[in-house]
Amino acid sequence: MNNKRLLSDNEVQKGLRSIIFDGMMSQALTTFTGSVFLTAFALTLGASDFIVGVLATIPLLANVIQIPAALLVEKLRVRKSITVLASALSRALWLVIAAIPFIAADWAIPLIIITLIALSLLAAVGGCSWNSWINDIVPKQSLGKFFSQRMLRSTATAIPAALLAAWFISWWQQTFPGLEVMGYSLLFVAGLIFGLIGVAVIARMPEPAMVVQTMPPLAEIIKSPFADHNFCNLIKFLASWNFSINLVLPFLTVYLITTFGYSASLVTVFGVVSQLASMLFFRIWGVLCDRYSNVSVLKIAGPAMVVVSLLWATTSIFAGSTWIILLIVGIHLLSGAASAGVNLATGNIGLKLAPREKATSYLAASSLFSAVSAGLAPLIGGIAIGFVGGWEYFFILAFFLGLVSLHYLRKLKEAGNAPSTIVAKELVVELKQTTSPQKVKSTAKSWSSHLLAGLR
Repeated sequence: MNNKRLLSDNEVQKGLRSIIFDGMMSQALTTFTGSVFLTAFALTLGASDFIVGVLATIPLLANVIQIPAALLVEKLRVRKSITVLASALSRALWLVIAAIPFIAADWAIPLIIITLIALSLLAAVGGCSWNSWINDIVPKQSLGKFFSQRMLRSTATAIPAALLAAWFISWWQQTFPGLEVMGYSLLFVAGLIFGLIGVAVIARMPEPAMVVQTMPPLAEIIKSPFADHNFCNLIKFLASWNFSINLVLPFLTVYLITTFGYSASLVTVFGVVSQLASMLFFRIWGVLCDRYSNVSVLKIAGPAMVVVSLLWATTSIFAGSTWIILLIVGIHLLSGAASAGVNLATGNIGLKLAPREKATSYLAASSLFSAVSAGLAPLIGGIAIGFVGGWEYFFILAFFLGLVSLHYLRKLKEAGNAPSTIVAKELVVELKQTTSPQKVKSTAKSWSSHLLAGLR
C-alpha cells in the first residue's frame, strides 16, 4: 500500500473524528458484551467463580500476542488492512458466543471460552496495529486533550447504552422467565452491530506511511525497553498496577449479586453512576495531563483508586443496612472519578515516552507485560477468593498490592511533573469550570456533533 508520508490538515482532522467515533461505537459494543452482562450470562449457564475469573483473564492475557503482532505490522506495513480485518473478525465472533447456548448447550461454557480466546487474540492483533496507526495521527502536544475528549464521548455513549441494556434485561426476564440466556444473546448481537459500524468508519480513515525501522529479534524487542531506565519503570508500574486492579474488578459483579442479592440490571445502574463521575472528570484530567504531565495526574488519581479497594472491604460490615446503597454509590462515584484519570494517563504515557522510531516495539513490549499481569490477576483472584477467608480480606489484599504499584510510580520521570499540591489545587479550579451550565451544554453539543459526523 502506497501511503503518504505526511497527511494534510484535513486528513488529520478526518482521522481524529474517526478515532473518536470508533471509540463511541466500541464503547457501545463493550457495554452490551462487557463484564456485567458476560458475567451474568456465564452465571446463568452455571459458571463458577473460577470460570468467571477465566473469562475475565482471556481478553487481558490475549495481549501477549502483541509482540508477534508488532512483527507482523512491521513486515506487512499495512496497518489499516490489519486493523480492519482483525477487528471485523473479532467483533463478528460475538454472534458465535450468542448462538452457542442454543446449538451446543451441553458444551456451552468450554465453547464460549474457546471462542472468547479467538475473539480476544484477533482484537489484540488489531489493537497493536491500531496503536501504531493512531500514534502517527494524534498530535503529541495534545494527547491529553484529545484522548480525554474521546473517553468523554465514549462514556457519554456508554451511559444510555448501559441503561437501555439494563432495562432490556430486566424487561426480558419478567416477560420471558426461564429464557434469560436468550436475552443476553440478543444483547451481544446488538453490541456486534455497533462494533461493525465502528469498523466501517475506521476503514475510511487516512493512513500515513510508517516510519522505517528494522525490527530486532524477539528477545531484543523484549529487552530493549528495559535498557531505557525510565521506560522500564513505566513497565513495572503498569504491570503491578494492572495486577492489583484486575485482581478485584472482574469479581465486583459476582460480589454484588451473590452478597447483596442485587440484579444484573441494578449492578449496571451502579456502573452508570461510575461512568457519570468519569464523564465529569475526563476533560479535567486531560487538561492537567497536558498542562503538567501524566505522572502528575497519576499521583493524584492513583492513590484515590487504591483507596477504593479499601472501601469495598468495608461494605460487608454494612450488609443489610439501609445505608449500604449510599455507600456503594459513593464508592462508584470515587472510582469513576479516579479511574478516569488513571485510564487517561496510563493510556497516554506510553505513547508519550516511547521513541517514535521504536514506537511499535516499545508499545508492544509494554502491552505484553501489562497484559500478562492483568491477565493472570483474575485467574489468581478466582482461586484466592476461596482461600483468603472472605471478600473483605480479598479487597484488603488488593489495597496493599496497589500500594506496591504506587512505589514504582514515584520513580517514573516525565517532563512537566509538578508537586501534587499544585495539581490538586488546579483540579479544584478545573472542576468548578467544568460543572458550569455553559460548559455542560457545550460538551453535550460536541458529543452530538461527533456522533453525527461519524455517521456521515
